Amino acid sequence: MAVSKTILPDRLGDNFTKVTGANNTAVAVATSSSVIYAIEVDNTANSANSFLKAYNLASGSTTVGSDHPSIVLKAPGTKKVTYHFDQGITLGTAITIACVTTAGTAGTTSPGSSVTVKVVYT
Repeated sequence: MAVSKTILPDRLGDNFTKVTGANNTAVAVATSSSVIYAIEVDNTANSANSFLKAYNLASGSTTVGSDHPSIVLKAPGTKKVTYHFDQGITLGTAITIACVTTAGTAGTTSPGSSVTVKVVYT
């Protein structure tokens, strides 16, 4: 899994983070209070649905399958989807993500193939 962060010069969002190989391991996107404006989930490598969970917790404090996600987004099998939040969604502690095959709090199984997640936030 790789995480890369880019500073954006536009007010769409100040930051862009790309996580390749997202799975059931919690990954830090932002380590402080942030506002999410867009999330893209590329699930084209999987025939089954994947679910992106975003937590308002630091990655070291997040237990996938036990902690309640603030956001759960569905990425249908073989699809790339983009979610836009025009007013933004504020996560007051941090942005931590994980990708699994079951929606809801309890899902912990990683997708069978690589999922790439892109997040635009301030």
